[in-house]
Formats: sequence, structure tokens, C-alpha cells
Amino acid sequence: MGSPLPRKSRYGPVTTDPIKGEASVTVTPLSYDCGVTNLWLGQNAGSLYDLVDVPSYLSGYVDGEGCFTVSIAPRPTLRVGWEVRPSLSVSQNGDRSEVLLLMQDYFGAGTLRPDRSDKTVKWEVRSLPVLTSRVIPHFQAYPLLSGKQRDFEAFADICRWMLRGDHLLPGGLTGIVKRAQGMNPSGKRGYDPSSILARLHRDEGIVCPP
Repeated sequence: MGSPLPRKSRYGPVTTDPIKGEASVTVTPLSYDCGVTNLWLGQNAGSLYDLVDVPSYLSGYVDGEGCFTVSIAPRPTLRVGWEVRPSLSVSQNGDRSEVLLLMQDYFGAGTLRPDRSDKTVKWEVRSLPVLTSRVIPHFQAYPLLSGKQRDFEAFADICRWMLRGDHLLPGGLTGIVKRAQGMNPSGKRGYDPSSILARLHRDEGIVCPP
């Protein structure tokens, strides 16, 4: 088994597992075009950052303001009829968006966009290769301290299962839905997991295990 390859970052290394092939993935940084002008990063480079453990700080920030989400929605064009979309998002007021810019720079990925529903700015990563090669290794090295750690562990399992194609098969999708069932219990769900399982098993003629 090969050793993880370090990915250079302005704030510290994020490992990539060559066995799974993520090292070959090229991520094009996305532009920040949210109507928010923020010069804090450039003005404070080399000062405050030198005093802060940035990886630990970002984990703490996500622990308070972030959300690991696995959305499952109908997609008739797919064999199983459902699409699985994992994502990590963090929201903040537009006049305090410095940390979101820092996250985008640290992970080298993600989009920043305004959320007009609550007048915040959201940083979000949806790319499965980026999630498995950069985001998950970071939070394994710098774990969360609240109950959100359980959401992350389920999220990490689901992303790994998707990487091997489990979400494309009825049996694998069943496991993903069950693992996602306990995530973000206080959040809103577009589709109830039990209804997804019922429809999946009905369409495929599968007897649902106890």
C-alpha cells in the first residue's frame, strides 16, 4: 500500500491517496463573484496567520457553522432512479466572509455564492474527488469536537462508498440511505429516507432487511 502524497497548500499539507487515484484529479479554482469585496486576507498575510493554527481553526469553525450534507433526489435517467449528492457548506455574513475565503484558499476548491434567503455568503464543495482527497483527510487529521463528528463519520463513509460506485447499485444505495438517515436530525429533508427505501425496494423487487 503506497504512502499518501502531500498536496502543497499555503497553510499546510492535505494528503491524497494514490491507491484510489485522486492524485490525478485536477481541480480548477473557482472565482469569487458574490458582490462582496474583502481585502482582509491580503492585508493580514504574514501577521495574524503566523499566530494561528489554521487547520485546527478551520475545523473548529466548521464544527460551529458548517454542515455535512448528503442529499438524495429522484433522477429517472439513472439506473437506480436516485442521485446522491454529498457536500460540505459553511455560511457566514457577507461582511465576515474572510474565513470563507480562507477555506477556499486552504482546500484549493469550492464555490462562494450569496444566499439571498438569509443574506449570507456560502462556501460549498460538492466534488466527490475533492471531498475524498482533501476535505475528508483534513477532518480526519483535525477532528470535530461536537456531535457533528458523527455526521462527518457517516459523510466520510458515504463518500468512500460512492467512490467505489456503490450509489449506482440498488444494494449499495440502500446502504447509503441507511447511513445518511441519522445525519443532521434537526435539518430539513427533501425526501424521507424511509420513503426512498420503500420506493427503491418496490422498484427493484428487493425485500427490505430488518
